[in-house]
Amino acid sequence: MDLNADVGESYGTWRLGDDEAVLDVVTSANVACGFHAGDPLTLLRTVTAAAERGVVVGAQVSYPDLVGFGRRDMELAPAEITADVLYQVGALAGIAQATRTGVHYVKPHGALYNRAARDPAVAAAIAEGVRRYDPQLPVLLLAGSPGLEAVRAAGLTGLGECFADRAYSPDGRLQPRREPGAVLTDPEEVVARAVRMAAAGEVVAVDGSVVRLDAVSMCLHGDTPGAADLARLVRAALDAAGVPVAPFAWRRQPRGARR
Repeated sequence: MDLNADVGESYGTWRLGDDEAVLDVVTSANVACGFHAGDPLTLLRTVTAAAERGVVVGAQVSYPDLVGFGRRDMELAPAEITADVLYQVGALAGIAQATRTGVHYVKPHGALYNRAARDPAVAAAIAEGVRRYDPQLPVLLLAGSPGLEAVRAAGLTGLGECFADRAYSPDGRLQPRREPGAVLTDPEEVVARAVRMAAAGEVVAVDGSVVRLDAVSMCLHGDTPGAADLARLVRAALDAAGVPVAPFAWRRQPRGARR
């Protein structure tokens, strides 16, 4: 199981999360690309820290929504989404190349993620942006979602993701953040869910039903309170349960990376 987290989300003097502590634990880093968070210096420092630790770098693309942290849905034409994705991946790839690494995958953020998971047209627009940059780059999206199938139908590698610190609805979607209990912060609960997701491929939904998951990566949000400590607990629990924690098996030399 790959363990990923959102990082690089500070902006100027506004600080969010403890990226270096999180990067000590995870195997993949969803790095903000400037549209929802992350100024150029923050991104350079974050990618450098990830490269120093051997953590795989992914581009976390978003709606252009700095004020709303990318968590407000927007009505954009497919061509706009495609161009926005291409712009963001290219920007982060340039920074990654300068640190002798590269972008290994793409993951939408926030409202764009949730929209893409349920709306195949939005997922296809994201996939087109990725394809135009590098058709070999995988896209990480909610396991079992229609959007993930749309990414695969577009000819790209779509990888399923699960969330240890988010509540699930019975249909396998994430509970909207505006609803109480959508974000889980109790360490014991998050750890238990993480082990069950990784070992059994399932999660208990808010109504008590069991949802099957086909996921290769597990996300812990970098802006969750105590994110670094929570990541350490999850990593230790997965190790204790005999679950191998490692980057995606498809890891390769990305386009533009220095050898």
